[in-house]
Amino acid sequence: MAARRTDGMSGGDGMSVGHGMSGGQRRRALSAGLAAATVLTTVLTVWLSVQLYGQHEAEQRRQDILAAARQSALNFTSLDYRHYDRDSGNVLKGATGDFRDQFAGQTKELTELVAQNKSVSEGQVLEAGITRSDERSARVLVVADSKVTNTAVPKGEARTYRLQLDLVLVDGRWLTSDVEFVG
Repeated sequence: MAARRTDGMSGGDGMSVGHGMSGGQRRRALSAGLAAATVLTTVLTVWLSVQLYGQHEAEQRRQDILAAARQSALNFTSLDYRHYDRDSGNVLKGATGDFRDQFAGQTKELTELVAQNKSVSEGQVLEAGITRSDERSARVLVVADSKVTNTAVPKGEARTYRLQLDLVLVDGRWLTSDVEFVG
């Protein structure tokens, strides 16, 4: 009759598991297994943390791009002849490159035109979506409405704009480098 062990370590044939291993060898094997499991768990935790951080950064960049595009479109569609210097300054603060140069070059002419026509445009961004982006640039499509009043339309006229804005990251800020009217 085979001897029974009371520690639960017997095999089906009555022989103990780890037969041929001394108690010290079993402890070392168990310790090595636990160490390997700990290392594997640590590596997986670090990898998952890096992945989550990358996703968070990408989502933050996306939100920053959309906020900048929305503000730029709002500034571009909200102009008042009584405050045109301030309003055009807001457009220029969010602009860079050729777009900034073109808008700044037309400011004097536009100032006279909006004053002469007593133009007021109250913009509202309805929707914005990123069509492409990377760490330094983005393209955003924006749909905006505005109510435009002037000497020709004193009661106002609703206008809908579909804008394509190209943005670039400059010194930590997303600035508009190009605006096109689309569709």
